[in-house]
Amino acid sequence: MHDPSNNLANMPFDNTNAQFKLATDVMENTNECLFITGKAGTGKSTLLRYFVENTKKSCVILAPTGIAAINVGGVTIHSFFWLPFRPIVENDDEIHRFPRTSQKYKIIQKTDVFIIDEVSMLRADIIDAIDQTLRLNTAYPDKPFGGKQVIFFGDLFQLEPVVQNNEVEHYLFNSYYNSHYFFDARVFRSIHLNCIELRKIYRQTDSNFIHLLDSIRLNKADALDIQKLNARVNKHFVQDIADTYVTLSARNSVAAAINETELSRLSGQEFTYAGEITGEFNSKHLPTELTMVFKEGAQVIFIKNNLDGKWVNGTIGKIHELTTESIKVMLSNGEVEEVRKETWENKRYYWDSANRKVKSETIGEFRQYPIKLAWAITIHKSQGLTFDKVILELEGGLFAHGQLYVALSRCRSLEGLVLREPIKPKDIIIDERVIRFAQNYASLEDA
Repeated sequence: MHDPSNNLANMPFDNTNAQFKLATDVMENTNECLFITGKAGTGKSTLLRYFVENTKKSCVILAPTGIAAINVGGVTIHSFFWLPFRPIVENDDEIHRFPRTSQKYKIIQKTDVFIIDEVSMLRADIIDAIDQTLRLNTAYPDKPFGGKQVIFFGDLFQLEPVVQNNEVEHYLFNSYYNSHYFFDARVFRSIHLNCIELRKIYRQTDSNFIHLLDSIRLNKADALDIQKLNARVNKHFVQDIADTYVTLSARNSVAAAINETELSRLSGQEFTYAGEITGEFNSKHLPTELTMVFKEGAQVIFIKNNLDGKWVNGTIGKIHELTTESIKVMLSNGEVEEVRKETWENKRYYWDSANRKVKSETIGEFRQYPIKLAWAITIHKSQGLTFDKVILELEGGLFAHGQLYVALSRCRSLEGLVLREPIKPKDIIIDERVIRFAQNYASLEDA
């Protein structure tokens, strides 16, 4: 049975969690820059949302990608700071000193704290560009980040930054920086970055499975650990028609092909549903398809929380009934719910001169049903989600740091996991630079 309260995206704030309390105290009552991290399923998003909703400080929320920004109610780093989509060097011509009369200058001046989500996906040069921009647009050009408090959320053992395989980026991240990871930004040579590691895992409760996930996360899996995981191999597994397994694949083409094949196997009528964009909303940042095609019986994933708590971002269901004007979905608890179109907002920050406050306004909207086909999704798009039943498709192997850990840690239990192929040692890809940083960062709790 699906219990929305079990999904981390909808988890209430845990007042008994010592790390939650410490983090909120440091964020609210100091001007310290802070890195809030933790394993998959420790409630990083819950803590971020709680702080934003309850702080007395003026906040700007930023994220590396458009979809990540929309999910946390913020804007992209590149759009806020007007950064170019290329490697950025010290004293770069495209680091902006905004006119003192401009909206942007006033917003930066009056913002108390900049919150940056999914920092594992940010390259070192972007962090330094943020530092340089803030120095140029505050009263404290000699202070890191212009004296502003910056809070970083993320897990470096999950998705890593994208680096293009070209000469410029190769030089930048092999000569100028020690690595492409955010922690090697030069600004951190002149500022102490405190860290709070969230330790309580809310997603999994089985200590054996948690141990296996830890061994994969830190590249410490021995032959017995891999053997235990590979006991879940079933190459010819066929799920029952009522089951709601989600196949995770490293490759977008594999996930798309599975969804296309499964949809074509259903015999019913196809229904097409068109979404609407109003105002400014980049079509590359849409949380689901602009035009969707479904049949009754199709497996779908919800991509937005329901205000009544009937489903949350990541809930899996089956389409029960379709008409041209409505969609009904059967959830895993057997309940059939009518799904209505939802609205996603594209926001921007502005300076309210009358009230002398930083505010946000909606500049565009996307309206569509909050679901998408979900017999399969990519490991990349599964980050942050929780599933009861997962099929891991390792065809062609894995190719990126943290991929296997992200995939395995989406599943609530070992019993809910099916492997199409055995895990091989080469599938466990962990960057030793991340392990060294994690071993050396100073935790506030240990101070």
